[in-house]
Amino acid sequence: MDVHARLKEARAELGVLNEQLAVLAEAADDARIRSLVSETPGADREHRDARRHAEAMARSRAAVESTIAELESAQDKLLERLP
Repeated sequence: MDVHARLKEARAELGVLNEQLAVLAEAADDARIRSLVSETPGADREHRDARRHAEAMARSRAAVESTIAELESAQDKLLERLP
């Protein structure tokens, strides 16, 4: 039951992270375009910051995906032990 609850929670967290990543990736793309058009140091810095945030969110998502894979594996092993 614990594994199932943790898996359900991790999947919900993954859904939230996917939505957040989409927003951050779009913001990074917008900042990149503004940086290319304006060619100012401020716009370039904004682009780098937005890109770093999106990359950090992608790493968080990958960690949650890894957790989900581990939990699914644990759940499968537990199910195999049932008579």
